[in-house]
Amino acid sequence: MLALWTAILVTLSDQWTKHWVRHDFYYGESRPVIEGFFNFTYIRNTGAAWGIMGGYTHVLTAISVIMLILMVIFRRSFLNNTWSHRLALGFMVGGIVGNLMDRLRQGWVTDFLDFYIGSWHWPCFNIADAAICVGVGIYLLTGFLDQRRLEAAARGAPPSDRVA
Repeated sequence: MLALWTAILVTLSDQWTKHWVRHDFYYGESRPVIEGFFNFTYIRNTGAAWGIMGGYTHVLTAISVIMLILMVIFRRSFLNNTWSHRLALGFMVGGIVGNLMDRLRQGWVTDFLDFYIGSWHWPCFNIADAAICVGVGIYLLTGFLDQRRLEAAARGAPPSDRVA
Protein backbone atom coordinates (compact mmCIF):
# COMPACT_ATOMS: atom_id res chain seq x y z
CA MET A 1 0.00 0.00 0.00
CA LEU A 2 2.96 2.36 0.61
CA ALA A 3 3.88 2.28 -3.08
CA LEU A 4 0.29 2.96 -4.15
CA TRP A 5 -0.25 5.87 -1.73
CA THR A 6 3.13 7.38 -2.59
CA ALA A 7 2.36 7.14 -6.32
CA ILE A 8 -1.04 8.79 -5.79
CA LEU A 9 0.46 11.61 -3.67
CA VAL A 10 3.24 12.26 -6.21
CA THR A 11 0.82 12.24 -9.15
CA LEU A 12 -1.66 14.59 -7.45
CA SER A 13 1.10 16.98 -6.30
CA ASP A 14 2.64 16.98 -9.76
CA GLN A 15 -0.64 17.61 -11.56
CA TRP A 16 -1.77 20.31 -9.12
CA THR A 17 1.51 22.27 -9.41
CA LYS A 18 1.51 21.98 -13.21
CA HIS A 19 -2.11 23.17 -13.33
CA TRP A 20 -1.18 26.13 -11.13
CA VAL A 21 1.72 27.09 -13.42
CA ARG A 22 -0.30 26.70 -16.65
CA HIS A 23 -3.11 28.89 -15.28
CA ASP A 24 -1.18 31.54 -13.31
CA PHE A 25 1.84 32.07 -15.59
CA TYR A 26 2.25 33.18 -19.16
CA TYR A 27 4.24 30.73 -21.27
CA GLY A 28 7.90 31.60 -20.78
CA GLU A 29 7.23 33.75 -17.70
CA SER A 30 9.75 33.49 -14.89
CA ARG A 31 9.20 34.57 -11.27
CA PRO A 32 12.09 34.64 -8.78
CA VAL A 33 11.64 32.59 -5.63
CA ILE A 34 15.23 32.88 -4.31
CA GLU A 35 17.01 35.63 -6.23
CA GLY A 36 20.08 34.35 -8.07
CA PHE A 37 19.28 30.68 -7.40
CA PHE A 38 15.67 29.54 -7.99
CA ASN A 39 12.78 30.69 -10.18
CA PHE A 40 9.41 29.34 -11.20
CA THR A 41 9.64 29.42 -15.02
CA TYR A 42 6.87 28.06 -17.22
CA ILE A 43 8.20 26.02 -20.14
CA ARG A 44 6.85 23.19 -22.27
CA ASN A 45 9.06 20.17 -22.85
CA THR A 46 8.26 17.90 -25.79
CA GLY A 47 11.24 15.68 -24.93
CA ALA A 48 12.52 13.70 -22.00
CA ALA A 49 15.05 14.92 -19.42
CA TRP A 50 16.97 18.00 -20.63
CA GLY A 51 14.80 18.04 -23.76
CA ILE A 52 16.39 14.86 -25.12
CA MET A 53 14.27 13.41 -27.93
CA GLY A 54 12.33 16.66 -28.26
CA GLY A 55 9.33 16.26 -30.53
CA TYR A 56 9.09 12.49 -30.05
CA THR A 57 6.07 12.61 -27.76
CA HIS A 58 4.55 9.41 -29.18
CA VAL A 59 7.76 7.44 -28.62
CA LEU A 60 8.15 8.83 -25.08
CA THR A 61 4.49 8.05 -24.33
CA ALA A 62 4.98 4.45 -25.49
CA ILE A 63 8.16 4.10 -23.42
CA SER A 64 6.32 5.42 -20.35
CA VAL A 65 3.43 2.98 -20.77
CA ILE A 66 5.81 0.06 -21.35
CA MET A 67 7.91 1.00 -18.30
CA LEU A 68 4.81 1.24 -16.09
CA ILE A 69 3.59 -2.18 -17.24
CA LEU A 70 7.03 -3.77 -16.75
CA MET A 71 7.51 -2.17 -13.33
CA VAL A 72 4.16 -3.45 -12.09
CA ILE A 73 4.49 -6.95 -13.57
CA PHE A 74 8.12 -7.54 -12.57
CA ARG A 75 8.31 -5.49 -9.35
CA ARG A 76 8.93 -8.60 -7.23
CA SER A 77 11.90 -9.51 -9.46
CA PHE A 78 13.84 -6.31 -8.89
CA LEU A 79 12.50 -4.92 -5.60
CA ASN A 80 13.16 -6.18 -2.11
CA ASN A 81 10.15 -6.42 0.17
CA THR A 82 11.32 -3.43 2.21
CA TRP A 83 9.58 -0.14 2.94
CA SER A 84 12.38 1.75 1.13
CA HIS A 85 11.91 -0.20 -2.10
CA ARG A 86 8.13 0.17 -1.90
CA LEU A 87 8.64 3.92 -1.39
CA ALA A 88 11.05 4.02 -4.36
CA LEU A 89 8.51 2.22 -6.55
CA GLY A 90 5.82 4.71 -5.52
CA PHE A 91 8.02 7.69 -6.39
CA MET A 92 8.97 6.23 -9.78
CA VAL A 93 5.43 5.19 -10.74
CA GLY A 94 3.93 8.49 -9.56
CA GLY A 95 6.49 10.45 -11.55
CA ILE A 96 5.99 8.43 -14.70
CA VAL A 97 2.20 8.73 -14.42
CA GLY A 98 2.41 12.50 -13.81
CA ASN A 99 4.44 13.15 -16.95
CA LEU A 100 2.45 10.60 -18.96
CA MET A 101 -0.78 12.44 -18.14
CA ASP A 102 0.72 15.65 -19.58
CA ARG A 103 1.92 13.92 -22.74
CA LEU A 104 -1.47 12.30 -23.34
CA ARG A 105 -3.48 15.48 -22.69
CA GLN A 106 -1.22 18.14 -24.17
CA GLY A 107 1.53 16.52 -26.19
CA TRP A 108 4.16 18.09 -23.94
CA VAL A 109 5.19 18.20 -20.27
CA THR A 110 4.94 21.32 -18.11
CA ASP A 111 8.27 22.15 -16.44
CA PHE A 112 8.72 25.02 -14.01
CA LEU A 113 11.38 24.37 -11.34
CA ASP A 114 14.33 26.46 -12.53
CA PHE A 115 17.66 26.41 -10.64
CA TYR A 116 20.79 28.38 -11.55
CA ILE A 117 23.92 29.94 -10.06
CA GLY A 118 25.56 32.67 -12.10
CA SER A 119 25.96 31.39 -15.65
CA TRP A 120 25.38 27.75 -14.64
CA HIS A 121 21.78 26.79 -15.33
CA TRP A 122 20.08 23.46 -14.64
CA PRO A 123 17.32 22.60 -17.13
CA CYS A 124 13.79 23.20 -15.81
CA PHE A 125 11.98 20.21 -14.37
CA ASN A 126 8.83 19.37 -12.39
CA ILE A 127 7.62 17.35 -9.39
CA ALA A 128 7.29 14.18 -11.50
CA ASP A 129 10.88 14.45 -12.74
CA ALA A 130 12.13 14.99 -9.19
CA ALA A 131 10.11 12.02 -7.92
CA ILE A 132 11.55 9.71 -10.57
CA CYS A 133 15.09 10.78 -9.63
CA VAL A 134 14.39 10.39 -5.90
CA GLY A 135 12.84 6.96 -6.48
CA VAL A 136 15.80 5.76 -8.53
CA GLY A 137 18.18 7.21 -5.93
CA ILE A 138 16.42 5.42 -3.05
CA TYR A 139 16.39 2.17 -5.03
CA LEU A 140 20.10 2.34 -5.89
CA LEU A 141 21.27 3.49 -2.46
CA THR A 142 19.27 0.93 -0.49
CA GLY A 143 20.18 -1.81 -2.96
CA PHE A 144 23.87 -0.94 -2.49
CA LEU A 145 23.54 -0.88 1.31
CA ASP A 146 21.58 -4.16 1.34
CA GLN A 147 24.29 -5.79 -0.79
CA ARG A 148 26.99 -4.59 1.63
CA ARG A 149 25.02 -6.03 4.56
CA LEU A 150 24.68 -9.39 2.80
CA GLU A 151 28.39 -9.47 2.02
CA ALA A 152 29.24 -8.61 5.65
CA ALA A 153 26.90 -11.33 6.91
CA ALA A 154 28.51 -13.86 4.57
CA ARG A 155 31.93 -12.95 6.02
CA GLY A 156 30.56 -13.24 9.56
CA ALA A 157 31.13 -9.54 10.22
CA PRO A 158 28.65 -7.54 12.30
CA PRO A 159 26.17 -5.55 10.17
CA SER A 160 27.04 -1.92 9.60
CA ASP A 161 25.15 0.98 8.07
CA ARG A 162 28.36 2.86 7.34
CA VAL A 163 29.56 3.15 3.77
CA ALA A 164 33.34 2.98 3.39
